[in-house]
Parts: sequence; C-alpha cells; structure tokens
Amino acid sequence: MSIIVVSLVVAFPLLLALQLRNAELAALHANIDHTARHDPVTNALTATAFAAAMQNYADRRRKIATDAGGIMIAVVVETLDTISRRYGPQWADTVMLSLADIIKTSVRSGDLVARLASNELGIFLPGASPENAQEIGARIRRRVSQAAFETEEAPLDLKLKLGGALFEGAEDFNQIRQLAGEMAFDSGTEDGEPIAIAKLPAA
Repeated sequence: MSIIVVSLVVAFPLLLALQLRNAELAALHANIDHTARHDPVTNALTATAFAAAMQNYADRRRKIATDAGGIMIAVVVETLDTISRRYGPQWADTVMLSLADIIKTSVRSGDLVARLASNELGIFLPGASPENAQEIGARIRRRVSQAAFETEEAPLDLKLKLGGALFEGAEDFNQIRQLAGEMAFDSGTEDGEPIAIAKLPAA
C-alpha cells in the first residue's frame, strides 16, 4: 500500500506538469496559427486565409446541396497613399485599423473581413442578397462619416470606394476579387451612394 501511495505522490506532479506543458504548447500553436492567418495591423484575415475560408464555406455548402454563393465587397481607401505621405505611415496604419474595426462591427455574425492590400479591405457575405450588401455598405459609410479621423493639424481626407461581386456556388477567388475591385473603382465616394454590385458570369 505504501508503495502505491508513494507512486501516486510522485506521478501526480509529473502528470500535472505534463498537462500544463501540453496546454502551453497548444496555446503557442494557436497563437502561431492566428498570427499566420491575420494581418498584423488590422487583425483582419490575410488575403490567403480569406480565400481559403471562402472556399471552405463553398465546399461545405455544396456537400449538403445548399446555396454556396454570396457577395464579396471591396472597400478601398482611395486617399490612403496621400495620408501616408503627408502624415506618415503610422497614420495610414491607424486609418486601416479603425476602418477594419468599424467594418467588423457593421457586418453580420459569420461574415468575414480581410485585408487584401495596403489600402483595401474585403468582406465576404455568405448567402447574402444585394439588399443585405447595400444595408451593410450604407452602415459602413455612415459609421465612417461619424468617426473622428483627424490629426492634431486637421481632419484626414478619407475617401472610400465600395464595390461588390455577386457569385453563385464555388468560383475562383481571384475572379471574385477582381470584379469587386473593378466595381469599387468605378463607384463614387459620396455618402448614401449605393454600392455598385455586379454578378460574376457563370463559368
């Protein structure tokens, strides 16, 4: 009996230490995975992680014979280069971080937000209708106009362009992104202006 007791007394701390070590390793791996999949400035998904998430969504929906389409919105900060040159890159980073936070609080649960380029954020709205996209776009514009984007010297000249690509089923991510970007660059920057949304031609 005493041998069993001694064995348990010795083994318990070792098992506890092993469990703690495994938990630390799991947390480290999770942190590494998060860092690899997220933009360091905005904490939004990277373009690669965004594309993979959209593909995974389409694959899962296709397996249960459910609509796998949706809308991708491109949000382009037309004046970001000007802001960076005039006030410094730290202000450009601040603008993109603030914009990403506004977008994250403006979309629906389950929607995805990513940083696609230095001045561009992308939003994936799975299963969304054009009306859903217009509501979200208007909400983003309204909240951006209400936010205080300004330095000690003057308000920042923040001009956004939004455009969307409507697609059905599994489509090539680059084609979706290109169409959304084209719609954004063709759009205006005025508040209240509808988002230009085009449907991706069937393959």
